[in-house]
Amino acid sequence: MRLILADDSVLLREGMTRLLADAGHEVVAAVGDGRALLDAVGAHPPDVAVIDVRMPPTFTDEGLRAALDIRGRHPGVGVLVLSQYVEKTYAARLLADDAGGVGYLLKDRVSEVAGFLDALERIRAGGTAVDPEVVRRLLAHTTRADPLSRLSPRETEVLRHLAQGYVNTAIAERLHVSLSTVEKHVASLLDKLELPRDPVYSRRVLAVLRYLGD
Repeated sequence: MRLILADDSVLLREGMTRLLADAGHEVVAAVGDGRALLDAVGAHPPDVAVIDVRMPPTFTDEGLRAALDIRGRHPGVGVLVLSQYVEKTYAARLLADDAGGVGYLLKDRVSEVAGFLDALERIRAGGTAVDPEVVRRLLAHTTRADPLSRLSPRETEVLRHLAQGYVNTAIAERLHVSLSTVEKHVASLLDKLELPRDPVYSRRVLAVLRYLGD
């Protein structure tokens, strides 16, 4: 696949470029800031952009803001945030993208090259790849707040899997329950969260946003 890397660390960019080339992928650009990332995606649209969160000039959330910009301008480009940090506000918006093709992994928790490459493949195919620790940190300040407190422990668990990007069949497999059971839990939690029944909106996306505290 074609990839663009964005990280302010030259050593990390060079190391990842070699790793990805050894795996048969092409890095069409490797840049060190958000502006250069947006220019590179416009000039050489990749299959997936791998982006750090904190880059020049402010080293706060440039990467995530650039990721959201890419999703708006180039919806066919997958985005994988690979960082040491979880920036809650922008991360919640990115991961609630109903179109798929997004991911958020923590650098210090990527322990196997094969797992990282698999995440890239899933994102290119329109899937998601979200570290459970990312979801845990995003939800840490919201799980006790109404109306989330109305959810049963199993409904909360199902919603957590929805926030990680899993479809109903995958949730059923991971929780070792039937698909119909998962569907019932999803329907119940959507009602308990008092989400609007408006065809303009995806209730699942609204549920994830509520869960992530956006």
